[in-house]
Amino acid sequence: MKIGVIQASSQASKNQIIYDAVYKYAPKEAEVINFGCTTEEKEKYSYIEISLLVGILLASKTVDFIVTGCSSGQGMMLACNSMPGVICGYAPTPKDAYLFAQINNGNAISVPLGEDYTWSGAENLERTIEALFSEPFGQGYPKSEAERKIKDTEKLKEIRKGGQVRFEDFLMYWMYHWLQQSKEKRM
Repeated sequence: MKIGVIQASSQASKNQIIYDAVYKYAPKEAEVINFGCTTEEKEKYSYIEISLLVGILLASKTVDFIVTGCSSGQGMMLACNSMPGVICGYAPTPKDAYLFAQINNGNAISVPLGEDYTWSGAENLERTIEALFSEPFGQGYPKSEAERKIKDTEKLKEIRKGGQVRFEDFLMYWMYHWLQQSKEKRM
């Protein structure tokens, strides 16, 4: 399993904290790759731009899972879920992370990095990442309902796939759209 870490530039100061927690708690056989954003980078990326990178990293199979975030975590989760093939959960607490991993078995998780971020915020982030990786993903929860939950998750993934365009088509559309906007601004 390859796990990527990337968050919006507004929270670049939290990048190392996220990376360290993921590296510490990820399955031992996992490779953890830090894609930034860091305080040393001159370029600044919004959560919208990072969600596009999340989509590219997952669609290209560069990574299997992404840990991301922004100030609230919710904007990043919504933006990532707009990308074809991305199922991103919102995990403000360890329990949310655990339930997402067990029930929804997605490929990205967004954590809040800006709200009330003091020492307890760093501790909560570490406990959240620990809970996320505490067991193999997709086992269902509660255990008494595991079989039904796993089937429901697969059904959800089928519905999403049927309701979305291929990532390549999505990317081509937006590249054309942004180029047209850029061209119009120059005229």
